[in-house]
Amino acid sequence: MARILTLTLNPALDLTLRLDQLQPGVVNRCHGFASHAAGKGLNVAQVLADLGHSLSVAGFLGRANAAPFEALMHRRGFHDLFVRVPGETRSNIKLAEADGRITDLNGPGPQVEAEHLEQLLEELAPLLAGHDAIVVAGSLPRGVAPEWFAGLLRRLRASGVPLAVDSSGAALSAALAVAPWLVKPNEEELAEACGSDLAAAVRGLRAQGIEHVLLSRGAAGVDWHGPGIALRAIPPRVAVASTVGAGDSLLAASLHGVLSGWPAERTLRLATAVAAQAVTQVGFGIHDREQLARLEAAVQLQSLEE
Repeated sequence: MARILTLTLNPALDLTLRLDQLQPGVVNRCHGFASHAAGKGLNVAQVLADLGHSLSVAGFLGRANAAPFEALMHRRGFHDLFVRVPGETRSNIKLAEADGRITDLNGPGPQVEAEHLEQLLEELAPLLAGHDAIVVAGSLPRGVAPEWFAGLLRRLRASGVPLAVDSSGAALSAALAVAPWLVKPNEEELAEACGSDLAAAVRGLRAQGIEHVLLSRGAAGVDWHGPGIALRAIPPRVAVASTVGAGDSLLAASLHGVLSGWPAERTLRLATAVAAQAVTQVGFGIHDREQLARLEAAVQLQSLEE
C-alpha cells in the first residue's frame, strides 16, 4: 500500500458530550462522553491506516497535553513528525444531540513561533520524496499566517508528490491559489472562497490546474470532478450519531481508491459509504466491515454534466 504524509497544523483534543437536546441557559444533563485526539489530518490518517496504508503525521502539538496524541500515534503505528510547541493543544467541545445536530465550541490553538515554522519545514524537506501522497487538512493555529501556509503548500507541491488539501476560510483561499492536485471543500466553504455559483467555481478550479475537486454536500452526498470524471454519489440514510469526521473519512477513502488505481465509480462508492459509516459513530476509523459493505451497496451514483 501507499506511504502517505498528513499535516495537521492545528490538532485538537475533541471532547464529545451526548445529550437529548441542548437547552441554552440551563443545566444540561449529558448521557455520554468521549475524548479523542483529533484534527482533520489525524482523522484522515486513521481511516487511511484502516485501509492498509503507512502513515507519517506532522504539524504542531502543545507540549503540555501531548500525551493523548502520542498514545494515538503509538497505537496506530504512525511515524511522528509533529513539532512540539509551548502550551496546550486546543480542546474542542462537541455537543451531540439525539437528532444528530452538533454544536461545536472550538478553543484557540497554541501560539506557533517563527522557530517552530522553520523547524517543521526543515524536518519535512528531506522526507517528502519518500511518500506517495500528502494531505494537508484543517485550520491554522495562532502564529501561522495564510501567506506562510501558501508558501508551505508551494514547497509541498514542488516536491512532485500529489498534494490534497482540505481547509476553509483564508487557508482554503491560499490553497486554491497554489492549485494543489486535489481539494475537498464543502458547499459553504467553496461559496465563501469562490462565490455562490458553485458549478462555475468548480470549472474555474479545474481550469487553473486543480486535477480533482471533491465537493462535499453533507447528507446530499458528494460531487467528484476530475479528469474524465463528473459523478455524484448519494449516500443511504443512516442514524446519525455525530457528523464529526465524515468529510475526513470521505477524503481518506477517495485518496485510497485513486492511489489504488480503482475506477472512479468504485472509488466514489467506497468513499461515500465510509463517510456514511462515520456519521453513525463517535470517533474515527472503520470499525464494522459488514456494515460498510451494506452501505457501499446502497450508494447511488449519478453522472453530472461538465
